[in-house]
Amino acid sequence: MAQKEMRVGKSEKGIRGRLVLYATQILCAFFLFHLLYTELTFKGTPSQQIKLDIVVTGRQILLDSKPVVSSEVKKYVSSEIKKDVGSEVKIKDDHNQSLQYLLTRLVGGEDRTKLDSTGFACDNTSWSIVCVTNKPVKIDMSTMHVHLQPSNAANNSTTIIRPYSMQESPYVMNYITPVTITTAAPPRPTCDHNHEHPAVIFSTGGYTGNLFHEFNENIIPLFITTRLLRSRVHFVVVDYKPSFIQKYRRVFPRLSGHEIINTAEDSSVHCFPGAITGLKFHKFLGLNSSENPQGYYSMADFRHFIRQTYKLKNKSVFNMQNPPILLLISRQRTRKFLNQDKMVKMMEELGFRVIIASSDKIMSNIEKFSHVINSCSVMMGAHGAGLANELFLPDGAVMIQVRPLGFQYGVDAFYSEPGPGMGLKYLEYRIEPEESSLADVYGLDHPVVADTASVAAKGGYAAAREMYLNKQDLRLNLNRFRATLVETLGFIGHHKDVANA
Repeated sequence: MAQKEMRVGKSEKGIRGRLVLYATQILCAFFLFHLLYTELTFKGTPSQQIKLDIVVTGRQILLDSKPVVSSEVKKYVSSEIKKDVGSEVKIKDDHNQSLQYLLTRLVGGEDRTKLDSTGFACDNTSWSIVCVTNKPVKIDMSTMHVHLQPSNAANNSTTIIRPYSMQESPYVMNYITPVTITTAAPPRPTCDHNHEHPAVIFSTGGYTGNLFHEFNENIIPLFITTRLLRSRVHFVVVDYKPSFIQKYRRVFPRLSGHEIINTAEDSSVHCFPGAITGLKFHKFLGLNSSENPQGYYSMADFRHFIRQTYKLKNKSVFNMQNPPILLLISRQRTRKFLNQDKMVKMMEELGFRVIIASSDKIMSNIEKFSHVINSCSVMMGAHGAGLANELFLPDGAVMIQVRPLGFQYGVDAFYSEPGPGMGLKYLEYRIEPEESSLADVYGLDHPVVADTASVAAKGGYAAAREMYLNKQDLRLNLNRFRATLVETLGFIGHHKDVANA
């Protein structure tokens, strides 16, 4: 009897359990139907309809959204970009709309008004010319004609520019391929290739092959011009130099998510949703945050970009090993240090570990040599392109320029002025007449030594360059130079090493 009652009890419980299950399924079905009905009939404002999945990891923001993004979200994304130029911000948005907006940030004032009304404007500064269109273009690679869509304000207009950042260098500009931007109808109206991102047209001609000019007129201007667009650009290169592209093969993929278009090997017609012709130049080996769109990036951001690109581990000199490492750039043809062995011995006596860089082949390998420089607290050398390697030094490092006798052009603007903007301490050692090899050749009383300005006055820049850069070597006064090294040790936090100096 007890067993029968137990079986009945279990049976009643099973029936109640199934009823609960059925009721739950009915409620779920009703709830899903309600959600479906709401989705189909709800007609809220764009800001109400948006769905965002935001994942914040450190300074990285990944956004997945529907096509319409509210102004609040745009402000949020903009603020995050400003916080850290190294962060990756991906917005699955209406790319045409967002890219058009970003393109307008490359020009300002009346130029921006013109771009908004006509779809085309040029930013013309004392150094560079950058032309921007935020409407579809067709580019005939065989002629380098950029065909714009005609507008009421810009019918039958043609602009010709040479897409090199240093427009004030007439000698170089003669060798830069011109690009014609026109509203005339293209002779080949069909697009052979269609792209979803804008084109950036620039030249790798000019002084490529010289480290200073490569960064000054190509790499830094390319960063200034395109970083805002977050790799959503196609590089279209005129005067294509394979050696330059190979040398900076780590840089280009971090600024563009696409293969470089070499106009020397491509004669087809490419269509883009917009285009930038030319690169922005701010100043020698630097950039001005005030001239950037909404202050998006600074020289510190560029240095951060370079450290990431080449995987350089040392950010600050104050967290590095002892003894401090001094990199000596030893020129082998001109402006040689005639008493280099004695210089190195004195450096070592003061507590430096010295690395001598003298091979052009080694120094031209950016991927390897940048790591050597980044391991150093101090870099020194005579005035010349090799000093541009200061870009790879850690923050707080010291760069010493040995200023040769006579030649002053670019000595300050090229190296002394950019240093502080990179977070470096700049020192210099000025050669006295008796420290120059020209004194051995001409004597201390000769105008070449005693009145160096007379050389430039008579023969101009070319004569001064030939005499003081190409025909001069240096023999440093060790007692004078010692004081510069002692000062250097103090700046990098090694006062104790020179207590008895």
